Formats: sequence, C-alpha cells, structure tokens
Amino acid sequence: MWRCAGVLGLLLLIAGCQSTHDDLIAKGYPPAFADGFDDGCSSGRQAAGAITGEFRKNVPRYLKDNNYAEGWSDGFRQCQAMRENQDRMDYHNSHGYERGDEREKAWQQQKDQDTARAYHSP
Repeated sequence: MWRCAGVLGLLLLIAGCQSTHDDLIAKGYPPAFADGFDDGCSSGRQAAGAITGEFRKNVPRYLKDNNYAEGWSDGFRQCQAMRENQDRMDYHNSHGYERGDEREKAWQQQKDQDTARAYHSP
C-alpha cells in the first residue's frame, strides 16, 4: 500500500526534469518495475480516453517478469484513475459545479431516498 502511495506521489512530481522511469529507479525500484510502470501508465491514460498515450504491454515479459507485471498494473491503475479524475474535474469546472455542490446534491438525494423508504416500509 505504501509503495502505491509512493508511486502516486512520484507521478505528481513529473513536472521536474527527471522522467518517471528515472525517478522510480532513483527511488530504488527495479528497472523492470519502472519499465512496466511506464508501459502501464501510457496504457491507463489511453484506456481513460486520453488523446496522448498508447496501449503498450510487453506480454511475454508481463507473463514472465513479476516486477514488470507489478509495475505495469500499478502504472495502469494510477494513470487511468488520475486521467479520469482530471476529466471529471474539468467537466465540473466547465459546467460551473463546485466539488462540494456535487457532494451536497448526492447526499441530499440519498437522504430523500432513505426517508421515502422509511415512510413506505411496513
């Protein structure tokens, strides 16, 4: 779990001069993990609908090398989630929603549904 949080933190530091791959190596991750993370991240962005990013997966290596497979899976999940989150935030910002407004609406709707169920229960 800590490794996933660390890798996510590394993604946030991409703006620096060092690539994610180089940063992972510098942090002590095996080169195979870093290779897999790069491929998985590109694939995750593509799966989330990003214009940039392409599906990349070295299938023979994925099946034989646990470090590559773990890196690929971590990169895919994290970059897909980050891209989907960014898309969601962009949508809400472009439509004038605030994060709190959406949560408030969802909470109010759930509360109303629960109240209706309570009144109609035998």
